[in-house]
Amino acid sequence: MYLIVITRKKKVGDLLNHSIWKATDFDIISYKKTILHLTDTQLQDNKVFLSMINHILSVDGFYFSTSYDLTHTLQRLSNTSPEFQEMSLLERADQRFVWNGHLLREFSAQPEIHKFAVPVIHGFIAIHSCSVNGKYFDWILISRRSCFRAGVRYYVRGIDSEGHAANFVETEQIVYCNGGKASFVQTRGSIPFFWSQRPNLKYKPKPQINNAVNHTDGFQRHFDSQIISYGKQVIINLVNQKGSEKPLEQTFSQMVNGLGNGMVRYFAFDFHKECSRMRWDRLQILVDQLAELQDQFGYFLVDSDGKVLMSQDGIFRSNCMDCLDRTNVVQSLLAHRSLQAQLQRLGVLHIGQRIEEQVQFEKIYKNAWADNANACAKQYAGTGALKTDFTRTGKRTQWGLIMDGWNSLIRYYKNNFSDGFRQDSIDLFLGNYSVEEVYTTSPLQIQKDWKFLALPIIMVVAFSMCIICLLMAGDTWTETLAYVLFWGTASIGTATFILYNGKDFVDAPKLVQKEKMD
Repeated sequence: MYLIVITRKKKVGDLLNHSIWKATDFDIISYKKTILHLTDTQLQDNKVFLSMINHILSVDGFYFSTSYDLTHTLQRLSNTSPEFQEMSLLERADQRFVWNGHLLREFSAQPEIHKFAVPVIHGFIAIHSCSVNGKYFDWILISRRSCFRAGVRYYVRGIDSEGHAANFVETEQIVYCNGGKASFVQTRGSIPFFWSQRPNLKYKPKPQINNAVNHTDGFQRHFDSQIISYGKQVIINLVNQKGSEKPLEQTFSQMVNGLGNGMVRYFAFDFHKECSRMRWDRLQILVDQLAELQDQFGYFLVDSDGKVLMSQDGIFRSNCMDCLDRTNVVQSLLAHRSLQAQLQRLGVLHIGQRIEEQVQFEKIYKNAWADNANACAKQYAGTGALKTDFTRTGKRTQWGLIMDGWNSLIRYYKNNFSDGFRQDSIDLFLGNYSVEEVYTTSPLQIQKDWKFLALPIIMVVAFSMCIICLLMAGDTWTETLAYVLFWGTASIGTATFILYNGKDFVDAPKLVQKEKMD
């Protein structure tokens, strides 16, 4: 057992006059004075477990406040009782977003130490003091990652039996001006039925829909909980409507129709097709389609006297395959449209003025949303987000395409060769896996079969053939052709071996047995 302590913090800013902090350094303190009672295997495993905890703590994006409840939106906080307000931050927190909830499980029953055991969220927070037309206001962006069905890209997709979606993030945009407060909330989350996309060394593994389970129950539980939390749901599905992503779009559409719930509406927008050849201006088509619904939903608004003038009656739930790159672009556009209305209502913008005309603030806005994309992407996929050049500048650039290619290559490596460790680290940190004090077989030791021994040999042979081909090319074209054919055969054999056995070389999680797909 260990105690994890935040030893360093960095102030992000003030949210409604409350200090918001980012945790930047931690200390892991052992409860035991000695570990001599552990076996050699346990000692080795304990080092690995500690490295897992340190790995999670090293991922940027842990935030907390000792006086403000970061786990709730402004609208949820406004609908609470006096008894709720008297509770400690730990007691009243929304458990979906408390990333240290498992670590604090033994402290929650001890009120005298609640002031030290504050909820910590994971995601992104930006707080900016801005000025437009000589009027000052605070603009805040908060993304809260859910700790339910948390994990990494490819290993955690779809939903679980409780209806929790992978990579679920609640994003709230807040404006605070002269005591008045406005808030606009959106969510993102994986396509909410049972599907997987396990890495197998292919650049883009084919998604698999599980046909052996009943999708309806989990699907309905997901949207029942979303309706309770946010009201009406407008789904914005940005996946491709052809190729390997097509079955996911078709199934999603069919399940919404089968749900028959008037509180849930579905919009499919083939992002890549519509915006192909750098035609990113066509995103305005989607924004225009959703404009009437966005006006109906409104946003949360409170005047300086604390009177609620408007509530947000519905929410946009966006998703692509990863709920990262395409999703963040669309969310930033919808938030921009809401912000236009909020700043006019709060008297910051004059009638007829556009945010786009406020060059300094527009730069702050776009950079914050791009930083939000990068933070969420690093936490789920292991790299910064794609398409952030459009979010930052409003244009798609050749340099942006090059950087997207570079990030895609890094994602490929991490998703195949290091994400098993990352997934295990998350499961250990969140309590999805509990270490037994006594065990005979180490959960971290997996016997490797003949394929792991064969691959290095095959790779060495293929590489040797390549060198021989280069050094011993003959004087005649027939001799050269013979060498090329010899080396080519070896290379094809290696590629075929990896193609058919690729999934066996992927770094898979060891601690938690994941659901099996047909």
